[in-house]
Amino acid sequence: MADVIKKATREAYGASLAELGAVNEKVIVLDADLAEATKTGMFKKAFPERFFDTGIAESNMMGIAGGLATTGYTVFASSFAMFAAGRAFEQVRNTIGYPGLNVKIGATHAGISVGEDGASHQCCEDIALMRTIPGMTIVNPADDVEARAAVFAAAEKNGPFYLRFGRLATPRIYDENYKFELGKGVQLKEGTDVTIIATGLMVNEALIAAENLEKEGISAAVVNIHTIKPIDRDIIVKAAEKTGCIVTSEEHSVIGGLGSAVSEVVTETVPVPVVKHGVYDEFGQSGPAVELLKVYGLDAENIAKKAKEAIALKK
Repeated sequence: MADVIKKATREAYGASLAELGAVNEKVIVLDADLAEATKTGMFKKAFPERFFDTGIAESNMMGIAGGLATTGYTVFASSFAMFAAGRAFEQVRNTIGYPGLNVKIGATHAGISVGEDGASHQCCEDIALMRTIPGMTIVNPADDVEARAAVFAAAEKNGPFYLRFGRLATPRIYDENYKFELGKGVQLKEGTDVTIIATGLMVNEALIAAENLEKEGISAAVVNIHTIKPIDRDIIVKAAEKTGCIVTSEEHSVIGGLGSAVSEVVTETVPVPVVKHGVYDEFGQSGPAVELLKVYGLDAENIAKKAKEAIALKK
């Protein structure tokens, strides 16, 4: 059996920016003194004249990004999710979102898997924050292949984007034939008893959970929602109709993220039980990333437990 390829989505982000810069001279990259960590240093090395380090000043960086965008550039502004979405929220809202400028926020180190950096850096609120900004497209790729596709898709479409990337190397799910579509969920596995809708690094865990449930005689479908806004309403409705219950799984708070977005669709269309799996209204802590994911229940075992809870709620 071939070895599973593992790569962090932040690595794919940096490599994709360098690749994109070679074919699009209008691409400019800004970073808040974190180029080595966000991997935008790859772009800096290839195109130093189009890279600007704004220092540890994310709010100012978003203002600069907005200004550059008004002159016709496609701007990627990068920092850790905690600072890109949290510290700079006002500037993202008023300087980028309100005028609908062509700025792509590359937010790395999202979620609990930031690891040893601890609660101050483990942003599990960013999707909830960005979902409230009108016109903001939010993409949370499941692997490096999807991350690359997301970068190119964002560059092709005018308007503000929030691209969420992780620090931890995760298994590759897709191959080179994968066709990425903004706003379209991906059916990874068919099932009849329950649907697991996952995003980001939890997609791989959802697939493992489905395999384990299969051994217990439970048929679980798996859907990857990479574009959280605008969300694929059709695939959610079809899942609700077919399996009669849904589990959402995300490396994010269960408040305001994927689970909330899916629940909003379900309550308006096909009311069925929706059980949310993610971070349960608490802060993170310092520790090795893989161990922390287990501490917070962000693994296949707990997805399977939630799937059984959802099935039990069906009428």
